Amino acid sequence: MTAAILAGYIATLDGLQRKTRLRRLAPQRGADFTSNDFLALAGAPRLKAAIAAAMERGIPVGAGGSRLLRGNHPEHEALETEAAAFFGAERVLYFGSGYAANSALFSTLPKREDLIVHDALIHASAHEGIEASKAASTAVAHNDADAFNDAIGKWRRQGGRGHPWIAVESLYSMDGDHAPLAALADIAERHDGFLVIDEAHATGVLGPGGRGLAAGLEGRENVLALHTCGKALGVSGALLAAPRALADYLVNRARAFIYSTAPSPLMATGVREALRMVEDEPERRISLQQLVSFAGDELKSRLGVQPSGSQIQPVIIGGNSQAVRIADCLQDHGFDIRAIRPPTVPDGTARLRLSITLNTDRDQIARMVDCLAAVMEENNR
Repeated sequence: MTAAILAGYIATLDGLQRKTRLRRLAPQRGADFTSNDFLALAGAPRLKAAIAAAMERGIPVGAGGSRLLRGNHPEHEALETEAAAFFGAERVLYFGSGYAANSALFSTLPKREDLIVHDALIHASAHEGIEASKAASTAVAHNDADAFNDAIGKWRRQGGRGHPWIAVESLYSMDGDHAPLAALADIAERHDGFLVIDEAHATGVLGPGGRGLAAGLEGRENVLALHTCGKALGVSGALLAAPRALADYLVNRARAFIYSTAPSPLMATGVREALRMVEDEPERRISLQQLVSFAGDELKSRLGVQPSGSQIQPVIIGGNSQAVRIADCLQDHGFDIRAIRPPTVPDGTARLRLSITLNTDRDQIARMVDCLAAVMEENNR
């Protein structure tokens, strides 16, 4: 009986294998061109020292319960207060992950009579929350502000009476391009709606003082911003910046917040220190931007790849098996680059996602591009 049940799962896995979509856990291999540790904070001595000092002070590793029970620690509250000041928000809530925060936000805040209009390329975690929401939802063309406006207008004409929620990423994780935030903020204002901005890949790297691309919009009554802590900040968790009323509503109604064990107080200490490092060490952002420019120039001159202008640089390959084969070859040559395949990206756009971080330098980037050019030429013969 059990073997027959398992056979169905095995058949699905076999199907993924035939389509070159089967995922496997793989160890780190070579120079880092795949992580989101953009500012190299994850292993920074200052961050390690802050964690060690917190342990010496008796800050616990685990929270021991949900925030609404005994799991609410002074480190959580200190982080939320400091983060609100850093990002210019009325209130911040600390979640265990960006996935949990997006899921909580979209499944809880939009009402049944509302409409969620989201970019077609928004992160899977937002889709998770949207699918659990009571509100209607629709996807629109990537980075097309007019499409957002048209979708809301159509909904109104068809009798929509609630509020629209516009959901985007400020910097897209697979393409490295920016959302038209100013235009979207105007649309949200004009339609009496909310703008939700996922800053996961911009936090710490872009915007004034590393506060993200939404820095000029935070603090508005209709703007929410999500800042994940496991990427450029080098720690873990996520900070949801929102108007106080909405943050309080999440504390009372968001199941992903209420029924989850609170994030580690020790990690909250780490995030506090990471935010200070972003503020105190602007040279990290400057160095990263210099590497991004260098990598873009190298890729354009050697491979004709159009630079994204950000630390996320896609190299579109097309076929799944071809992308996997090229990535494997690059790993064999000491460059940790992974293939990204559907359904993470649209069909026919399997790619190498190059991540430029301070864990590498110009010499490694130049050698990586040389290797990539040679592998691509060999693959195209």
